Amino acid sequence: MKSATAPISIAGTHLAETRHVCAFFNNDEEEYRILLPFIKEGMKCGDKAVHVLNPEQHEDHLQRLTAAGMDPAAAQQSGQLELRTNTEVYLPDGRFDQDRMLGVFEQLASGNTTGGFPMSRICCRMDWAIKDQSHVDEVIEFESRVNDVWLHHDDAVICTYHLGQFSGDAVIDIMRTHPMVIIGGLLQQNPFFVPPDEFLQEFRQRRAGRSSSPGTA
Repeated sequence: MKSATAPISIAGTHLAETRHVCAFFNNDEEEYRILLPFIKEGMKCGDKAVHVLNPEQHEDHLQRLTAAGMDPAAAQQSGQLELRTNTEVYLPDGRFDQDRMLGVFEQLASGNTTGGFPMSRICCRMDWAIKDQSHVDEVIEFESRVNDVWLHHDDAVICTYHLGQFSGDAVIDIMRTHPMVIIGGLLQQNPFFVPPDEFLQEFRQRRAGRSSSPGTA
């Protein structure tokens, strides 16, 4: 349940009550330049850190945390830091199930974690979705639907997308599902955000139109 919490520093400004963020980056260096201070601040504040990473990213990620002055081994041992692999989280049986994932994120939310952490700072690398166009469409719907989960919790959730991997149309729709956006290294309230009920109706109509078009597989 939401409570009165202090604003969170990230990308040159602060997150207030709205904390579901899509972050667009060009490369790993830009991503870590923005995220490491946010992660380090959370560690100092005693927040839970949940990092959902590419399968090959774990060792490099731990090295970057250490180089930034954190002790990831101690944080993992205490339960403050939890590393997960994105394919295992989102595709445990090879398919993406929106309803299952809503339940997963509800369990990750601050009110449901063990260890007495005041809130969670969740960073999710979304590269896995590009392997299948149906995954991209499902993720876009999910990103809109999961706003209803985060409305009720204090957690800060950063969904990271690398611009060169997603089509322009997908980037626009991803942006429209997040109330906050980091682009060009700066956090801002997203003027393109569309509330879930409105967005989902429009997006599902577009998906249905694509699937019924001649020549669509």
